[in-house]
Amino acid sequence: MGWIVAVIAVVAAVAAAVRAQNAGRSEHLALARAELAERQLKAAEARTAALTDEIRQLAHKRIPAAALALSHPTAPVPGLREAAGIDGESARLLTEAVQAARAAVVEERGRVDAAARAAMRGTSAKIQSLLNQSQQLLHELQHEYDDPRILQLDFRNELALRRTQSTAVLCDAWPGLARQNSPLVEIVLGAQSRVAGYERIKVANHLRDERLALVARAAEPLAIALAELLANATAYSHPDTDVQVTVQQSGGRGAFLVVDDAGIGMDDDALDRARALLAGPSEVLLTELGDPPQTGFAVVGRLVVQYGFNCHIEPSPFGGMRTILRVPAQLLTVLKDDRNLSALAPKPMQAHASPSASAPAEPETVAAPQPSGGHPAELPSRRRRSPRPTPARSASAVVTQDREQLSRTPEQAEASWAALQQGTLNGRSVAGRSSAPTADAHDRADDQDEQGDDEK
Repeated sequence: MGWIVAVIAVVAAVAAAVRAQNAGRSEHLALARAELAERQLKAAEARTAALTDEIRQLAHKRIPAAALALSHPTAPVPGLREAAGIDGESARLLTEAVQAARAAVVEERGRVDAAARAAMRGTSAKIQSLLNQSQQLLHELQHEYDDPRILQLDFRNELALRRTQSTAVLCDAWPGLARQNSPLVEIVLGAQSRVAGYERIKVANHLRDERLALVARAAEPLAIALAELLANATAYSHPDTDVQVTVQQSGGRGAFLVVDDAGIGMDDDALDRARALLAGPSEVLLTELGDPPQTGFAVVGRLVVQYGFNCHIEPSPFGGMRTILRVPAQLLTVLKDDRNLSALAPKPMQAHASPSASAPAEPETVAAPQPSGGHPAELPSRRRRSPRPTPARSASAVVTQDREQLSRTPEQAEASWAALQQGTLNGRSVAGRSSAPTADAHDRADDQDEQGDDEK
């Protein structure tokens, strides 16, 4: 019986050992599970904290930076800060959130800008109509009265009309003025008269054909574009410097209007932006033009797209900027001879070079031809010194010479009108009537800051 008891005792001992081993294993497994759960909890808390930080960065930095980059393409947009701690699905959703916010901002800006353009188109049309009526009334008053203040008022009305036209063009509206086929030099003069510093603008005519003109549909748009370029050139250069305008004709490629100023120039960023605007982008938001808005180059860019012009800007040899406005050949024509040009239009440069007419007549020495027989030539003989009767000139030549004699430069015309007005004022003062005040004769120079164009 003893051995049975021993076997039972051994079995009990083995069972106890197995139970103890199982208990130790269970305790070890429980401890491992607890450690794993703790590690998983810490990892989840770290992922939650990283995702919270990314959401905070999304709201405070990424979305505002993405909205700013719409107006300033060079502005950096930050990415995921803790990309390693966020799974792929969360990173994808955060990126989609930035893109969705960007699309919403673009759509809203477009809607607001379209509403603003529509409002400005309507307002510009009404103001332009009123300014045209005022201009017509001022022209009638100029024929009835010789007060120089009427001319100053007419000039200020012209400046306001140009501003209104530029606003209308920027909002994709019609310029509001129809013309006939117009000589190119007269368009340049018209653009010059719309600029506050017009007296500083010097025009050089290098056209081969004096009657080169623009077709009717492109005449007023070219005047608007050139006026904007001249306004920039005068506004950003010293008042004591001149702005040079050169009108050139280049074979089958059309005509070129070159504007040179001796102004402050541009840095690289401003030059790149100016070239982008002059190239005629598909869309220019009004909110991207600054405060106050600088609309000059944007207006030229819109006209470039609509009418096929081409505009390029680069540093000028005079120290400022040079702007080249090219008119394509399909927009050019030649006027008929029955159309009289303006007396203020500058003559082509080659028309002034007439050495045969200005050189004094001197006796010429003519050598007799050498005879073929080998005999010495006769002595040289002189022509007669007595005047010979000049041949009768044709009627067309007489008309041409009279027209050239009657043509005057802008400075001569200005001096003649000034003398006429001064004589009228002197006559009135002698007769005892009160003369028109001339205290504001220099208002145009004093109001340069008020009238000057500061847009680019």
